[in-house]
Amino acid sequence: MATLLKNVTNSICHAFNALQQNRDGFVSKSKLKVLTANIATLLDLYGVERGLDHFRSTATLNFEHYRYYLAQEVFAGVSNELPLAALRNYETKIDEVCWLVCRMNFPANDQYYTEEAVYKLFRIFCLVADLSTDASEPDLYTVKIHPMEALIIIKHLLNALGLNYDGDGKYDYLRTSEESLEFGELLEMLRFKNYDKVNDYRESICEAIGDMYQTLIEDVIKKGYLSRRGYVLPTFREYFFVLQPCELSYYKHPADREVCGTIVLDSRFMVKPAGNPSSGKQEKVQRFTLVSGDRTYELGTPDHKTRLQWIAALQLAITYSTGREGFQRDTVNRRKQQREAEQRRRREEEQLRSQHLRRLEETHVQLEREKQARLAAESQARQYEAVAREDSRRVAELEDVKLCLEKMLEDEIQAKRDEEIVRALQARVLAEEWEKREELEQLQAEQKSLLEHERQKRMEFEHRQQENEQKLLEAEGMLRQLEEERKRLDRELKLARQKIQLSEDNKGIVEAKLQAMSPTYRTSAGEFMIRRTQSFVAADRPVLVAGTRSSHRFS
Repeated sequence: MATLLKNVTNSICHAFNALQQNRDGFVSKSKLKVLTANIATLLDLYGVERGLDHFRSTATLNFEHYRYYLAQEVFAGVSNELPLAALRNYETKIDEVCWLVCRMNFPANDQYYTEEAVYKLFRIFCLVADLSTDASEPDLYTVKIHPMEALIIIKHLLNALGLNYDGDGKYDYLRTSEESLEFGELLEMLRFKNYDKVNDYRESICEAIGDMYQTLIEDVIKKGYLSRRGYVLPTFREYFFVLQPCELSYYKHPADREVCGTIVLDSRFMVKPAGNPSSGKQEKVQRFTLVSGDRTYELGTPDHKTRLQWIAALQLAITYSTGREGFQRDTVNRRKQQREAEQRRRREEEQLRSQHLRRLEETHVQLEREKQARLAAESQARQYEAVAREDSRRVAELEDVKLCLEKMLEDEIQAKRDEEIVRALQARVLAEEWEKREELEQLQAEQKSLLEHERQKRMEFEHRQQENEQKLLEAEGMLRQLEEERKRLDRELKLARQKIQLSEDNKGIVEAKLQAMSPTYRTSAGEFMIRRTQSFVAADRPVLVAGTRSSHRFS
């Protein structure tokens, strides 16, 4: 697998150099068999080291030959479709094997670092360093780090210790230096002997190295506290989350090693900010959701700014979850590409400058030649003058002198013409320089215009944001008014229900009184019975009772 081999080439080169005896760039095949067998075992391959006996007819190999053998016989059997987590796991195991081989060259467990911290620095170095060779010794390969990458590591560690890395200008030379550093030189530079009197220096620097190791090697994009809504109990609980391109893990505490849960990220995931409920109350948790198909994870942050940071980090992790390289390695590669582009640009400028100087030298040589020609002409003219003075007594020779003088005049005119040509050439060179200057001024004006345009866009965005905040405040005021109106209508509804209940109670009392006051008549047996007449007569009409002329009206 080309990606895996490329990622571990630097660590394998360290192990290869540690196996050398004469520092000539060659290692015996017997030693390389052991290293190859260990690497192949990590990749579930067995017996591939026996092929070294038949690879080339020499008893030793240089690193270029050994890397070619690994690519063809060992890493070619690894699938190219490995996920990022499995690829990172292979890299860790191979780096551990290479470190076991070369760690004797880098002593640890002193007053500055522990062995684990030096191993972490070794892996960070292998991530950001480049493989290089010397033109005088093409078989000897070394791994070196660019000074700007070393400056980034120094700045990170000193800031983690609470120190100012450029307070005394000690490391400013790295900004302009072109000499790359080996791991031993970087390790010596990172000992910070001037700051070793800081309290708990050894523990602090090891903790800073561990934090940088998590960021660069474990590819931690972001970590911090988030609230997560549970499934059984739909309440928010706070966890410590660690975000990587392929997964989002969470713990109860930052120091815990036991994972409470892991969300495996892929390209199907989407991050959406969740809207706050329309109750008009300010939410303590700024919510957002992580959606994949039918599964939804609801998370929350204490403020809006942190929510935006986590949403951006999650989108970045989802983007890199399908790739074959992690976020930090891709960032390092982009920095290398920028440096290479800058070097190419400098080389082109140097070539243009050398061409210009060469043209100036050619012009200067041409002027010197013309000057010598003119001096030669003047010397010849002096000789002619001497001949003319010698023959001045003869009139016939005076005509010859006249012709010589005319010839000298023509030569002078030709010399002036040549001088005018040279001046024209100089004027053209100056015109070209002015044109280049005008182009640079035009580019500067365009950059200023773009900056002004960006500033106007930012002011417009801030104005829109203020308008949206004002609209939000107005909407919250309307929500409060609607809430008060609803409460008032609830109170009126409650009073109306009480009135209806009172009317029903009064109705029951009236019906009881009606039954008690209904007219009666005596039967043949001498008993009184209540005569109830069911008819379509309204209840408020008068009812006539036999034997009486009185009427009763009930309402």
